[in-house]
Amino acid sequence: MIRSVEPAPPPTSAPVLAAYRYCEAVTGQQARNFAYGIRLLPAPKRRAMSALYAFSRRVDDIGDGALHDDVKAARLEETRGLLARIREGGVGEDDTDPVAVALAHAAAHFPIPLGGLDELIDGVLMDVRGQTYETWDDLKVYCRCVAGAIGRLSLGVFGTAPGARGAERAPEYADTLGLALQLTNILRDVREDAEDGRTYLPADDLAKFGCSAGFDGPTPPEGSDFAGLVHFEVRRARALFAEGYRLLPMLDRRSGACVAAMAGIYRRLLDRIERDPQAVLRGRVSLPGREKAYVAVRGLSGLDARHVSRRAVRRRA
Repeated sequence: MIRSVEPAPPPTSAPVLAAYRYCEAVTGQQARNFAYGIRLLPAPKRRAMSALYAFSRRVDDIGDGALHDDVKAARLEETRGLLARIREGGVGEDDTDPVAVALAHAAAHFPIPLGGLDELIDGVLMDVRGQTYETWDDLKVYCRCVAGAIGRLSLGVFGTAPGARGAERAPEYADTLGLALQLTNILRDVREDAEDGRTYLPADDLAKFGCSAGFDGPTPPEGSDFAGLVHFEVRRARALFAEGYRLLPMLDRRSGACVAAMAGIYRRLLDRIERDPQAVLRGRVSLPGREKAYVAVRGLSGLDARHVSRRAVRRRA
């Protein structure tokens, strides 16, 4: 029997490799938690993820910068125009924007749903406009824009493993995992966001626990049940993690390891916040490098994916 031989993919050109190196440098400098996860991927996927991160970072930096809100909105729309040019194949290898070059190359080689980056821009525009959220359903809209969309974009790079059971629901689980990460971020950054004039936690929840006065200092509002508020949001985040983790058995080993590492770091942050809720008012809660490395090794071992698979089997039994 004669076996057909798949042609090797063409080598990546020097300009594109340089663009990817730029994006990887941005990722390594700006996204320590994210970088721990994507280093577990094979080079093509790692480069594509760094391109996604670098573009997303640009969008976030516009929203977080010191420009007037009208200028921020205009810059975000300019970035949306660049995204449209990438989508339409209008960015060549000789373009002077390395992030655009890298993202265009990644989108040509992976089925990345670039509309998710439009959603990210929409979410950052919510920040620019000072939008607040009355209920969890309101906040979910924002979280889906700035984090759920990133989960779906990432899934475009990861793909699902051949024959994976229930793979049609993978985008839903990726979206939910993004919500879990974003809610953890919101809890971690509650004091920092308050200092920037932003409140993300739902007004209904703040009122329920006597925290409507906000968080402008290292101690909770007088008479509030701040610990109760944090534990309430932690339970919500844990439920989102439990649902989103159903994605893991659908991924190949290294993509699953990447997701398990990133999600595992945030779950451990959630554990720390739960143990000492007021820590988020005293400063940013973080994990030491050795603990992040342990989470990455655990992800590479497949322990989390196997655990999720066993639970799914028990549910079907």
